[in-house]
Amino acid sequence: MEQLNFPPYNFEIRNEAERIVILDRVRQRFVPLTPEEWVRQHLIRYLIEALDVPQGFIAVEAPIPMHDRYYRADIVVYDRKMQTVLIAECKNPSVKIKQDVFDQIGRYNTVCKAPYLLVTNGLQHHCCIVDHKNREFRFLNELPSYRTMTLSSDNAE
Repeated sequence: MEQLNFPPYNFEIRNEAERIVILDRVRQRFVPLTPEEWVRQHLIRYLIEALDVPQGFIAVEAPIPMHDRYYRADIVVYDRKMQTVLIAECKNPSVKIKQDVFDQIGRYNTVCKAPYLLVTNGLQHHCCIVDHKNREFRFLNELPSYRTMTLSSDNAE
């Protein structure tokens, strides 16, 4: 798999029934190792190990109800009150991050109202903080720690 713009992590990868799988620590099962999954697993480890997000407050492929259907957000991070603080959308490294990806995560956020959004293809990361009250957003140079994200969500109330 391609080297990504994340710290190096050791993953449990194996060959099962003629396919390569990777252990997803959050879902606690092996999943097919696709390029998008490679990005998702790196982001999960980054959230846990670099930003101190408790593993129990991360949901992978979280259902988002919209227009009588359910869509799936790649990663959702919750605070201790189970309020969404971050939605992340992961793409294959070969996928260029364009407006349609921002539109996708923006639609999810009309339901979730997360203060932080992240879009990544593993090579480029785009993070922003959302001011729902004033309908504005500001891009950040980096994703803040879990503590900072949850303090921000507490102050938004």
